[in-house]
Amino acid sequence: METRTNNSPQGRVFRKPNFKSGGRSHGGFSRNTRGGYSSHAPVSRGKRVGFGRGKSTQIDPSRFINKAVAVTPASVFVPENQFVDFAIDARLKANIIAKGYVLPTPIQDKAIPAVLSGADVVGIANTGTGKTAAFLIPLIHKILTQPKENVLIVVPTRELAIQIEQELQGFITGMKLYATCVVGGSPIGKQIRDLKYRNEFVIGTPGRIKDLIERKVLNLAFFKTVVLDEADRMLDMGFVNDMRFMMAQMPRDRHTLFFSATLSPEIQGLIKEFLCDPIMISVKTQDTSKNVDQDVIRLKAGDDKLDVLHKLLTQKEFNKVLIFGRTKHGVEKLSKNLTQRGFMAEAIHGNKNQSGRQRALKLFKENRVQILVATDVAARGLDINNVSHVINFDIPATYEDYVHRIGRTGRAGKMGTALTFIA
Repeated sequence: METRTNNSPQGRVFRKPNFKSGGRSHGGFSRNTRGGYSSHAPVSRGKRVGFGRGKSTQIDPSRFINKAVAVTPASVFVPENQFVDFAIDARLKANIIAKGYVLPTPIQDKAIPAVLSGADVVGIANTGTGKTAAFLIPLIHKILTQPKENVLIVVPTRELAIQIEQELQGFITGMKLYATCVVGGSPIGKQIRDLKYRNEFVIGTPGRIKDLIERKVLNLAFFKTVVLDEADRMLDMGFVNDMRFMMAQMPRDRHTLFFSATLSPEIQGLIKEFLCDPIMISVKTQDTSKNVDQDVIRLKAGDDKLDVLHKLLTQKEFNKVLIFGRTKHGVEKLSKNLTQRGFMAEAIHGNKNQSGRQRALKLFKENRVQILVATDVAARGLDINNVSHVINFDIPATYEDYVHRIGRTGRAGKMGTALTFIA
């Protein structure tokens, strides 16, 4: 293991709805001819359901029904570049090839050359499109060619920050480049100690970054490159003032990369505020993945919701299931109830400490548990392979939350299923 020295210039520093109109409601569910699961009951066009998160939000149940569309060869993306073609450091190129990367995704194909050019970049892309590598690869090259550069990567959640750091480590093997992850829920003392050493990359969440700045252990004056990832989510979570605080601490002549799944008026306002003449890259195709078969499970009077869920989970195709609930307490209780019924289940939510959350995620990623029950903290950014089903045990607060939840399945060209419980 290489040893870092405290010689940094920073000093102490980083988817036609498939419902039937009319008819008699039978409740329950059945397997349809496409292998998914459908409610026997019709979904009323007029009835709206939903929960608000501090606001009145209603979602038409028909928006939870959408048949997956198999990708045809004619729709396969053909990139303009291959990874071997990018003008990047040979060591980085070797690590990329060693990771099995050959052809870039659309966001990578367009963003990597733009970032390499030094321009500010706005990337609008669906979840699961490979945007992490789209900014990491050119920024690693930038650090290798400009050793005194430092990069700040700001993300909305702890899990996403840790995931980005893990992906970064795979790209920088053998390069003597270093990174520190600074997130809430982890001991701040260790993060303070790590920031005393040389760190080319600092990856963190807004609240913890602001805390470290105020403690005068993180000096953003030395950071001339910043990535604002999942910016729309940070806005939704109320981090806009923290974002402004951080950007004010950085040099005015900086390199800013801004990634978002949406381009709302508020997001457009932040782009004008934070970026200078940016290159706009949009590879967003639609709200929900074409690869995700979406349907509802309607509960009839007298049904026990947990019993219905139990019957679903015993079907062999439900082999790797991500279940979403609304509250921390509800998620923890559901996980324990499923465990008591003999399922291998874990939970992640805000009341669970960081090590517990990482352990639960690791077990799920490694297929050592069948089920992960989560609050919306896991709906954004997490890259979990081969999730067969997403189940909305509780209806999401907003349609955007729904989109991000179901984006955890049907990834990398594979088919997935999303089911939403409707009372």
